[in-house]
Amino acid sequence: MSEPTRSDNQPATGESSNRARDHLANERTFLAWVRTGVAIVVFGFAIGRFAIAIRQFMQLEGHTFRTAGLTVWFGAIAIFGGVLLTLAGLLRYRRTRDQLESGKFEPARFLVDLVGILVALFGLALAGYLVYIQFQM
Repeated sequence: MSEPTRSDNQPATGESSNRARDHLANERTFLAWVRTGVAIVVFGFAIGRFAIAIRQFMQLEGHTFRTAGLTVWFGAIAIFGGVLLTLAGLLRYRRTRDQLESGKFEPARFLVDLVGILVALFGLALAGYLVYIQFQM
């Protein structure tokens, strides 16, 4: 093996530095998608598991809890949404990587709008469900 030359140890300059910076930013963005997806999956699991635990507790006390099924569905939808969000982040990462390599980068439009709208709708559905439960008690 040969020893590294002095030029191998020097930092990248110019276009190669910008290229590396762009790819590292793309990787950080992908990791943000993954963190968000994992958080939504965990949130969905907590919703579903909490509903099941409450139902079991109520059965031990001799009461019935009619709405736990819907809460479990909300949890399952959140888990599914978190998985889809992670997959969407992966697709976006790969597309951006290819665009950066070809020099034809285009920012995300539809995917960002879709995620924002779906999160807002899910939040409104959860808020509506909480109001519904409050009036049922």
